[in-house]
Amino acid sequence: MLSIKVLGPGCANCQKVEAAAKSAVASMGVDAEIVKVTDYADIMAYNVLSTPGLVINEKLVAAGRIPQEAEVKTWIANALN
Repeated sequence: MLSIKVLGPGCANCQKVEAAAKSAVASMGVDAEIVKVTDYADIMAYNVLSTPGLVINEKLVAAGRIPQEAEVKTWIANALN
């Protein structure tokens, strides 16, 4: 199963990143667990200087911006290979 983490305090931008990840997972038919990471110390463990952040299988793929769903799909496909 794919592990996807949305890093951030739960702000509107964090919710947009989570929505993009959920949409990408659903459209690809991938079995994934999407977790929100809101604890500042846990977020800093990924060396994220600005939120929101997106982590797929423990690899930081985006930080400080809202990725497009197409980008998220590419990252998920890469993580599955």
